[in-house]
Amino acid sequence: MKNKLKIKVSIANRVYPMTVAPDQEEGLRLAARKINRVIKHFEENYAVRDKQDVLAMSALQFASNIEQVQLDNNQHQSEIEERLENLNQKLKDFMN
Repeated sequence: MKNKLKIKVSIANRVYPMTVAPDQEEGLRLAARKINRVIKHFEENYAVRDKQDVLAMSALQFASNIEQVQLDNNQHQSEIEERLENLNQKLKDFMN
């Protein structure tokens, strides 16, 4: 446990003690704040009575955002590969 920090983060009015590396602390605290903002948004804008439902909806939103970023990155990667292949072919044609 050398060089570890003991912190507490609050999510949905519950406190979670954690032991983390110092370079993870800021990211975990930011994540907890974002989760709490999403929870507050769902509670204020939707007829949700159960905290479990709000947490599930929040998890779904975060997961779908991650999946969308990965899909977008894959699309960009494919476009970059295609451009590089075209450029490589043009260089081969020029060299011949």
